Amino acid sequence: MRQVLADQYAEFAAARAGHLYRSACLLTAGDTHLAEDLVQETLGRLYIAWHRVSRVGNPAGYAQTVLTRSFLAHQRRRSSRERATDTFPDRAVADQRDVPLRLTLLEALARLPAKDRAVVVLRYWEDRSIEETADAMHASSAAVRTRCTRALARLRELLGEDLGEYARF
Repeated sequence: MRQVLADQYAEFAAARAGHLYRSACLLTAGDTHLAEDLVQETLGRLYIAWHRVSRVGNPAGYAQTVLTRSFLAHQRRRSSRERATDTFPDRAVADQRDVPLRLTLLEALARLPAKDRAVVVLRYWEDRSIEETADAMHASSAAVRTRCTRALARLRELLGEDLGEYARF
């Protein structure tokens, strides 16, 4: 029985790791190292509870919730000595057309507070409902709606007219 659960977990982790990593990159506003740490922490927590999680109707949603909660917990305990940077490593990108858009969006996301960033990622990247987002963040639906409204207004303010030029690609 343990081997069956271990095989199921390994299959799930292999299938979802990439998606979790992309979500974590958005949550961390492009901090790939922190994103990797968050995914590793999420998969570790899932492994420990896999015997329960495998019976859940939506283990992928459960994994996203664990990822979001890990990110928010990390933001709360973050050392005051750590400073985020806006420089990105040089690396080859297959499609160069969307690089300016990605960098602009990541920069704008980085300027949002952690909870606002989490709401935007869960609602618009993960395409979760308000209730699912509220559950993942341990918040009320009204709080999520308010955060969504404020976060989107802030993103519009940060992106301004620049977004139109990137949308033409």
